[in-house]
Amino acid sequence: MKKSTGFTLIELMITVAIIGILASIAYPSYQDSVRKSRRADAKGVLLGLTNAMERRFTEKNSYCDAALATGGTAVTGCGAATEDTGTPSIYTIPPETTSFYTVTISAATASSYTLSAVPTGAQTNDSCGTLTITQTAAKTPTTAGCW
Repeated sequence: MKKSTGFTLIELMITVAIIGILASIAYPSYQDSVRKSRRADAKGVLLGLTNAMERRFTEKNSYCDAALATGGTAVTGCGAATEDTGTPSIYTIPPETTSFYTVTISAATASSYTLSAVPTGAQTNDSCGTLTITQTAAKTPTTAGCW
């Protein structure tokens, strides 16, 4: 009698089932790691922008007009003008961060500001949500692991 070599259908189905179980466990963990990595990028951008805002305050003695386009004219009425809110012009945000976060400045007065990173696209499922930091280094959310 000749002995057959190879896999039986049952062995193949057991292998497929094991691979399916491992994949169902590994993929969510992978997605969570990717979200954490993107959040770390956004935190780095916010901290870099914080440094740029402090340099601006040192040079101009004001946080106003930080969103002013290069070569533009400064405006009066800090906090109410569009040059005081929106996308920062004093700091270049890497494209890998802009794909998943919208980073904005809000200069309420000449001596205060709030920087925000709002998750967009695939990052909207991030448990931390919007990251903010102020001129006093107050960070939200205060949940462990978010900052």
